[in-house]
Amino acid sequence: MRGGGDMQGLYKIVFATCNKKKFEEVKEILQEYNIELERRDVKGLEIQSDELAPIALFSAIQAYNQVKREVIVEDSGLFIKSLKGFPGTYSSFVYRTLGLKGILKLMEGLEERSAYFLSSLGFCDGKEVKLFLGKVEGWVSYSERGDRGFGFDPIFIPEKLDKTFGELSLEEKNKISHRSRSVRQLAEWLKKYRQLTK
Repeated sequence: MRGGGDMQGLYKIVFATCNKKKFEEVKEILQEYNIELERRDVKGLEIQSDELAPIALFSAIQAYNQVKREVIVEDSGLFIKSLKGFPGTYSSFVYRTLGLKGILKLMEGLEERSAYFLSSLGFCDGKEVKLFLGKVEGWVSYSERGDRGFGFDPIFIPEKLDKTFGELSLEEKNKISHRSRSVRQLAEWLKKYRQLTK
């Protein structure tokens, strides 16, 4: 079963995530494209990998097998140059265990603070399996700043700005974030894909 439009023309798709703040970010972006998002808390999807792409693709297929509808999953990671890419694909686990203070502690005395956020978004409808990647460069701040967003947002400063993601409004973050880039790629592809499959 494919996602589809209702009588008002809204296109519906499922987002398999237990992260409500992530859901709100993606929902806000997709509304611009007349796409309605439904959240499903689907458990036991993730595999271990040193790369985000296979995690997203595997998770998208597994999510589709559970919900039997067009579905997306999204996995993100913070990759810090001076820590050889750590925490990377283990960002969620590291955030839960070490937290923001733990990362800042690891980076005490380090002048090299460049980093990037990578978003890997997987889509599956039972026939097509697609991957969309979004990346934003920046650096790690010296202290926690801001209480918006989630995860490592309060210690990541995107390039060309002097504020962390944690200091940006949802609207501001959604203009430049790694996640907005992968989600907008999905939305643009869906626009073409829907026309081909009506």
